[in-house]
Amino acid sequence: MCLGETESFTATHNFQLTSYRLLDGMGVGKYVSSGTFTAGTLSWGYPKFVEKSKMEDTAVLNSDSWIIRCVLTVIIKHRTEVKRNLVVMWKDEQGADVTFNVGGQLFTAHRCLLAARSPVFKAELFGPMKDKSTQLVKIDGIEPPIFEALLHFVYTDSIHDDEHNKEGSTAELQHLLVAADRYGLDRLRMLCESELCESIEVETVATTLVLAAQHHCKDLQEACLEFMAPRNVLGAVMATDGFKHLVETCPLLMKEILEKVSRNE
Repeated sequence: MCLGETESFTATHNFQLTSYRLLDGMGVGKYVSSGTFTAGTLSWGYPKFVEKSKMEDTAVLNSDSWIIRCVLTVIIKHRTEVKRNLVVMWKDEQGADVTFNVGGQLFTAHRCLLAARSPVFKAELFGPMKDKSTQLVKIDGIEPPIFEALLHFVYTDSIHDDEHNKEGSTAELQHLLVAADRYGLDRLRMLCESELCESIEVETVATTLVLAAQHHCKDLQEACLEFMAPRNVLGAVMATDGFKHLVETCPLLMKEILEKVSRNE
């Protein structure tokens, strides 16, 4: 595929509401949502709420039902050639001018590209407070595989290796999200948040919820709360070590959990 080539995907979805008047009095916090549909991507959407009063003002309900037709077009611009060249530069160390020592493992990179992608790298490598010796930079608090994944994103704008489509574990995604937040890589943080939303499990949901709260990931936090809301699920979650960690480190989250459970009943 050539540099700059674009393609688009269009999907339509009919969202039908029947027995509309029965929705009156369904309770605060309750809502009706459409089924899930995709249009050429594997990302996730954001919930948007429409007040009933606004809908009722637009038309007269004669049949006590609505059909809302959703049309979504996603335009994707491919930059395969640029991506391939950047990966070659990174792997072959062509023109690399900075080396990072992460837990004793060395990673070479290009400071201009790092600075262009991350405001934190820009400040560290070019700012007035930069280290006198920026040829070798020591990184603390990040494991080597996570830092390598962060560099992979910087050079490819993706989390996974396209050739192998490698899936990261929940723990790896959690650590990568923290690293992305640390370096101001907002798109990487959103990608991690999206994948974590799709991989919520009983054993990991509590630690993911704590992470979401600490790093202001509202959609991930809401997804975790929704997952935990059924009482039978919450009971299983409460038996995990992650839930004990939640209670010890973020006791205020318990209030949100209980509120979500009460609204779910």
